[in-house]
Amino acid sequence: MKRDHYLPRHHHAVSTTGISSASVSHSTARAQMWNDTIQDAAGLDDELLAMLGYKVKSSDMADVANKIEQLEQVMTHKQDDGLSHLGSETVHYNPSDLSSWLESMITELDPLPNFDSPIHNSYLTPIDSTAVTVLDHNDDNDPFGIFEDSPSDYDLKLIPGKAVYPQIQQQQQQQIVVPNKRLKISSSASASSSSSTVPAGTWGVVANEPPKDPIESSTRPVVLVDSQENGIRLVHTLMACAESVQQGNLKVAEALVKQIGFLALSQPGAMRKVATYFAEALARRIYRLFQHNTDNALSDLLQMHFYETCPYLKFAHFTANQAILEAFANKKRVHVIDFSMKQGMQWPALMQALALRSGGPPSFRLTGIGPPSHDNTDHLQEVGWKLAQLAKKIHVEFEYRGFVANSLADLDASMLNLREGETVAVNSVFEFHQLLARPSAIEKVLSAVKDMKPEILTVVEQEADHNGPVFLDRFNESLHYYSTLFDSLESCGDCENQDRLMSELYLGRQICNVVACEGPDRVERHENLEQWRTRFESSGLQPAHLGSNAYKQASMLLALFAGGDGYRVDEKNGCLMLGWYTRPLITTSAWKLG
Repeated sequence: MKRDHYLPRHHHAVSTTGISSASVSHSTARAQMWNDTIQDAAGLDDELLAMLGYKVKSSDMADVANKIEQLEQVMTHKQDDGLSHLGSETVHYNPSDLSSWLESMITELDPLPNFDSPIHNSYLTPIDSTAVTVLDHNDDNDPFGIFEDSPSDYDLKLIPGKAVYPQIQQQQQQQIVVPNKRLKISSSASASSSSSTVPAGTWGVVANEPPKDPIESSTRPVVLVDSQENGIRLVHTLMACAESVQQGNLKVAEALVKQIGFLALSQPGAMRKVATYFAEALARRIYRLFQHNTDNALSDLLQMHFYETCPYLKFAHFTANQAILEAFANKKRVHVIDFSMKQGMQWPALMQALALRSGGPPSFRLTGIGPPSHDNTDHLQEVGWKLAQLAKKIHVEFEYRGFVANSLADLDASMLNLREGETVAVNSVFEFHQLLARPSAIEKVLSAVKDMKPEILTVVEQEADHNGPVFLDRFNESLHYYSTLFDSLESCGDCENQDRLMSELYLGRQICNVVACEGPDRVERHENLEQWRTRFESSGLQPAHLGSNAYKQASMLLALFAGGDGYRVDEKNGCLMLGWYTRPLITTSAWKLG
């Protein structure tokens, strides 16, 4: 199309008399099926624990729980002088082998442990069995516990130790915690208290935080949660989930994706947001809830907020305009064909620069190409009217045409009313990568560009590789790329600023498309500069180097931008790259006919 404008439990009543042999056989068969189901569930738990790096099987969890009980007894009743070293040092353990790790903790605190019988000491108070919650990993009543909607007991089964402190609520019972480090007991902790445990579900208490209730705090040990270590666990869980998706092991992937949200809560700022968006994208892929970004008006609105929040689009427009301006030097009639018209934010600056040109401005014609709107409004024409008003104010002869097309691949040079004697420039900002979702579409568009015989072709694209055939590689690359982008947004104003929140949503929609979609629905197929160079050169185009003037002015532009210390402009083979510290994120390149 184109248009232009000038899963339940069942309860059965069973009789105790008259049971036939067939009924006995049926019951035996059902019992055997139930046992097989339990074994299957335990096997899945073992696989999941191994994937997360824990050297423990679900059948060993009773022994682990027993050692946790003994560790609590030692920690609760140990004299203060026996724990004083814990107040001055933090010893990092490797909790992957849970059984050995717990035994080493008990051995250090009590040199004569006895794992086969309770600890007997006349100085210790009797053990209250109600103070310990036994973690029974093999619940005969619920072999599918890891797939319950409630996050209570399955969370602790999946990621014990340092990954997360799950929230478990047990009435009239005190809880225990599987620590991820040695516990530091505060100096005011009571040596004889049998209730000095941190309630399960606590994310962590800062060691130097003043107690809100002195009486309550005096019996509570301090748990140190290392946000950096949890961040590493979060990344590992994301990658393990993506690997399970690639292998088609969706049950494991489903369990892992539920953990990512809990792990993300311990992370500050950008990492929490990125992990949340990737978790949503993975969940959509697992449950096949694809999101189709077909609302062009919403996409344009989000991009406007992205433009206002950070310098990426400003850099893209500025550098492309600089290349076009130099190509139009001394030309009397110029024509820009914009493949990414959107709201026309790029062109007021170019029109003003043309108006200030020595010898007077040229006659300026603009063809803006965009997709059709869903509300049948002529948004391209509205943009043209605004630009025409600006042109009148700055005394630039201006002509505008809006051209609606479902895809750039539907274009032909003959549709654009090219005129003899005009100098043509073609501009594309974040558009070409979407053509890679359709076979041969990019080749067709580049062929049409050659037929337009432009003086220059300016292209801005993401500096990333999100178009590989292997899902896990694509996931890994996009995780690093968008983590850097979100990190850069942290320097851009208040976290509650509307522009910033909408910018995060703008990037989140891209993440969802890269991770959750496949086939023609996956349009965010970003490629890096070298990949685009190969495509352009094979189509008969040659690079046109962006001058040093564009580099200097782009650097000056970033110096004026708030939080610009982390942004870097780099030149590579005549192209300009904008990145955050050492990672380039977008690239502007210019091309001409061979």
